[in-house]
Amino acid sequence: MSAHISVVIPCYNGSAFLHEAIDSALNQNNVDREVIVVNDGSIDDSFAIMESYGPRIRIVNQPNSGLPAARNAGIRAARGELVAFLDADDWWEADFLTKMSAALDANPKAAVAYCGWRNVGLPGGRGDPFIPPDYESMPDKTEKLFCSPRWPVHAAMIRRNTLFEAGLFDPRLKSCEDFALWLRSAIPHPIVRVPAVLAYYRHHDNQMIGNRARIALSHYEVQRTYLTQHPEIAGMFTRDTLRALTVGELLQRGYACYWQRDLPAARKVFRTVMKQGYGTLTDWKYMLPAWLPESWHRKLIGLRDRNT
Repeated sequence: MSAHISVVIPCYNGSAFLHEAIDSALNQNNVDREVIVVNDGSIDDSFAIMESYGPRIRIVNQPNSGLPAARNAGIRAARGELVAFLDADDWWEADFLTKMSAALDANPKAAVAYCGWRNVGLPGGRGDPFIPPDYESMPDKTEKLFCSPRWPVHAAMIRRNTLFEAGLFDPRLKSCEDFALWLRSAIPHPIVRVPAVLAYYRHHDNQMIGNRARIALSHYEVQRTYLTQHPEIAGMFTRDTLRALTVGELLQRGYACYWQRDLPAARKVFRTVMKQGYGTLTDWKYMLPAWLPESWHRKLIGLRDRNT
């Protein structure tokens, strides 16, 4: 018999927090669900942890193939009408599945439900709860989502048929694979917001989210690929607006790296922006030194800091 909801937990060497993630999925309040844990070629104790749960979970084993492919393996094994993703180091409130599935059940035309979330483990107290806006009520929904949907993968629930319609996660992507999926599923279909903080994103030393430059450049490439595949979306915007949403967004990510003094990342991003001929004279004042040797660039920043 099929469950109403399938929870997919991909895991590669995630033994440090895997128990908490699986328990979070199993301890959901009064909901018909199955929990699928995909062992993506782990070489730590992850598989032993999975086995300790016995028949309460389903295990899918595969050679290490990366996060998108692991999620796809879980989707293909899923029997539920609705699918939620929980990485092996994150967790949910006990009523996550209940509230998210209720939102989709009450809105049968909606393909995706999303909710509020909270960062945990960031230094400096940067963990305020955040509830994304109600995109569906916005006249510029497509523009907002194309720039960046403001929810992580585990703060959403999606219909299984929508996943297959959207082509699942792109296994070629090393980051931003969830962003690519939301573009293909949340833009063409109605979506529904659950205005409550129900998901928690754990930050820790062993997290494999890549560097800031890779994420920023992947985000940019996902946008470009989507526009190539969906020229009707590109036709919705003026040239200047489209450049602001793509290269302009990339520039802002480069500045974020710069002000956090992640100079190697900022330099990679700035060089890509300059190749597109984008930015004001003030922007280029900050970007041009990215062509210099990094040690010279650091010295220029030091001089600028001392003179301000």
